[in-house]
Amino acid sequence: MTEPVTKLETEDRPVRQRKPDWIRVKAPGSKGYGETRQLMRDLKLNTVCEEAACPNIGECWTKKHATVMILGDVCTRACAFCNVKTGMPRAVDPFEPGHVAEAAAKLGLEHIVITSVDRDDLPDGGAGQFVKVIRALREQTPQTTIEILTPDFRGKMASAVAAIVEAGPDVYNHNLETVPRLYPTIRPGARYYASLRLLEEVKRHNPLIFTKSGVMLGLGEERLEVHQVMDDMRSAGIDFLTMGQYLQPTPKHAKVIEFVTPKAFDAYGAIARAKGFLQVASSPLTRSSYHAGDDFKQMRAAREAQLAKAALKG
Repeated sequence: MTEPVTKLETEDRPVRQRKPDWIRVKAPGSKGYGETRQLMRDLKLNTVCEEAACPNIGECWTKKHATVMILGDVCTRACAFCNVKTGMPRAVDPFEPGHVAEAAAKLGLEHIVITSVDRDDLPDGGAGQFVKVIRALREQTPQTTIEILTPDFRGKMASAVAAIVEAGPDVYNHNLETVPRLYPTIRPGARYYASLRLLEEVKRHNPLIFTKSGVMLGLGEERLEVHQVMDDMRSAGIDFLTMGQYLQPTPKHAKVIEFVTPKAFDAYGAIARAKGFLQVASSPLTRSSYHAGDDFKQMRAAREAQLAKAALKG
C-alpha cells in the first residue's frame, strides 16, 4: 500500500544524502516574517518555531502565525530528536501569560498554539503556567481558540491535567513522537503508555475537549508499528493525528534513517481516516502546529456533522 522509502543507511554505516525535493522550503525573509520575529523579541517570548528549527517557519511567520513556547527556552530533558537546549532552566516569568495574550491580540490570531519545554524541576511540571496563559488569553482575546501542546508532566500527570482541562483549552495536544520500540533511544525520558494515559485522562475530565497527538516518521519505525500506534491512539479517544518527516537538526541528534515519500504519507493518512480519526494531517512537512487553525475548524465541523448524523439515527 505504501511506496518504498528513500533509505539513508547501508549495512555498514549510515550514508549522507541530500534532502529530497519534497521537503525543501524557501528561506524566510518576508516583511510579515520580520514583523512576527520582532514582536516575539519585543515581548520576550520564545517560539518552538525557532527553538526546534521548524522548516515551516518562513510560511507561518509570513502569515503572522507563531507557536509560543512558554516556561523558558531550556528543557530539563534531552530527547534525541529535539533541538531545544537542555540544562537548568531559569525562574518562571510571571509576566509571560500577559505577554502571550498581548501577542495574540497584536497578531489578530483566530487560533493560537501554546507549547512548552519540559520543566521537571517545578512542583507542578509547569501546569500552572499553562493555566495562567489560558486565562489571560480568554480575558484579552476571547475570540481566539486555544490549542495547547504539553509535556507529559512525569510524576505529576493527574493533577496537572485536571488543572489545565479545568482552564478550558479547545484542543489538548500531547505528542507520542514515535513507536514504542524506539522510545529508549529517541525519547528516553518518557514512557509511551504514560503519554497515552495522559490523553485518556483529558477525555475522562472533559470528553468535549479535542485531543491531538503526533508522530515523526523516518526514525526506523516499521509500517505495522505505525498502524499499531494509530490503533492505540483511537483506543485512547484521540481525535486528531499528525504525521510528519523527522529531520535531523544537528549531527549530534538521532539520524534520519529514511525519507518517507509523499505517496507513503498519503497512504498512512488514508489508513488513519479509515480508523476513525476526526482529523488527519499527514505529509513530509506536517508539524503539530502547522495549519493548526484551519485543521481545528475542519475537525470541529467533522464533529458537528458526526453529531448531526447520530441525532438523525436516534
